[in-house]
Amino acid sequence: MPFVATTPVEKMTGPYARRWWALLVLCLSLLIVVMANTSLIVAAPDMTKDLGLSSSDLQWVIDGYTVPYAALMLVLGSIGDKYSRRGALITGLVIFAGGAVMGSLVEETGLVIAARAVMGVGAAVVMPATLSLLVAIFPKAERAKAITAWTATSGLAIAMGPLVAGWLLEDHAWGSTFLINVPIAVVAVIGALTLVPPSKAEGMGRIDYVGGLLSIVSVASLVYATIEGPHFGWGVGPITAAVVAGVGLLAFVAWELRHPHPMLDVRKFAERPFSGSMLAVLFFFFGTFGALYYATQYLQFVLGYDALETGVRLLPLAGAVFVGAAATGRLTPRLGVKAMVVTGMLIGTAGVFLLTRIESGSTYTDFLAPLLLLGFAIGLSVSPATDTIMDSFPESELGVGGGANDTALELGGALGIAILGSLLGTAYRDKLTDLVGTNLPHTALETAKDSVGRGMAVAEEVAKNPAGGAQQAQALIGAVHESFAHSVAQTSLIGGIIMAAGTMIVLAVLPGRRRGGKPAREEAAEAGRDRAAQAAAPKEERLGTA
Repeated sequence: MPFVATTPVEKMTGPYARRWWALLVLCLSLLIVVMANTSLIVAAPDMTKDLGLSSSDLQWVIDGYTVPYAALMLVLGSIGDKYSRRGALITGLVIFAGGAVMGSLVEETGLVIAARAVMGVGAAVVMPATLSLLVAIFPKAERAKAITAWTATSGLAIAMGPLVAGWLLEDHAWGSTFLINVPIAVVAVIGALTLVPPSKAEGMGRIDYVGGLLSIVSVASLVYATIEGPHFGWGVGPITAAVVAGVGLLAFVAWELRHPHPMLDVRKFAERPFSGSMLAVLFFFFGTFGALYYATQYLQFVLGYDALETGVRLLPLAGAVFVGAAATGRLTPRLGVKAMVVTGMLIGTAGVFLLTRIESGSTYTDFLAPLLLLGFAIGLSVSPATDTIMDSFPESELGVGGGANDTALELGGALGIAILGSLLGTAYRDKLTDLVGTNLPHTALETAKDSVGRGMAVAEEVAKNPAGGAQQAQALIGAVHESFAHSVAQTSLIGGIIMAAGTMIVLAVLPGRRRGGKPAREEAAEAGRDRAAQAAAPKEERLGTA
């Protein structure tokens, strides 16, 4: 009979015996929800062709997953804390698998977006549950090593998504990129039932649903405005969403400051270890997802690699994540969190700046060093930053801590794709207009300016013209390639500047080791314990010490 974990983590007298097997289940669960965020990058051309997607449609097929994913993690992490973290993990996997099945079967754009949204809801349950369970299961002495494995899995998934999707697309339709998640989710559910012990917060009290609702409205509106505004213009919808996000954020802060048991104690942001680590996670994934977004397009549309070949060429990023993770396990205890995080941010910034050297004659070799630097930076720095964030929360708020960390990660990725993607599109359109001018009919030019993929499609149509079409098409292909290479270089310059500014901010915010004192991570842990003790004290006592 297989072992079934029935003793709650909180009631065990020693470390959970099967914690490393449980970590494998948590990492497997994390793997598929992050892969779902990157796999469609290489499936996009097939989906665009089969579904007739416009640029806006394609953006929402990708980001239909992102909005619920980012908006719900904080609330669902808190619900998992109160009722069952293992139950939340299993429920999220089931919802995620259901959305994947739906996505593999439907053939209409709206239904594909809906399926992606269902998967996003499932991912929003799964991701904070993996981190809160990890912290609950592992003793303090082993926690940094476990979080390093969790971070390395996240980096692996960034590269594995395009690779697995590319392999499937060799012989199958794009629906297979959805369906592959189902058997993995089933294995993870079985593993959760047999290897992951039950866990929930003791004496947590009532959930702050008003604060949770305000956080959902604020984050969802912010992500929507970030996606729609830069890509499709600041019309009524994006501006309204931006206003709602601002007002919602102010209302959330005001409510949380007054609530006796807030969803997220916003006073934590006054603590330098916590706020510095949150900013570091956000900036890391801003640069990584943004760079990956346009590097993948260059490999496919300019260098002509198919989906599988593109996925294989992203693997060095995953390998570099593991090298960085191995290094941080040895160096962080010696050098401290600030040294590792800031060093990683400098390396990641250098990787983005290297992409400014891209030109029309660039090959895959020109992308290799940036991918290696970005991967190494993630492995080196995200683990200690995440460890510091989680140490800022008491045991009763581990799900909220995981949700906060994961919201920073997902928001950073969404901002990277939206902002850098918008800059990429603008630079591409302007350059192509300069190069092509009046050599194309107005309608064809407008279509070609929409994206590099549309530009290549227009060239294919032009080539069908028997009267000099082949020569004109070749000229257009050259112009599209040059325009996109120019846009990659220009966008990387802006992205590198933003990353450099973020590095300076994190350098100023994160505290270093005090002479004879404690590292930032231990200071964060002490601050979290102090707040938990104050929250547990009688109301009169808290008022007396205010």
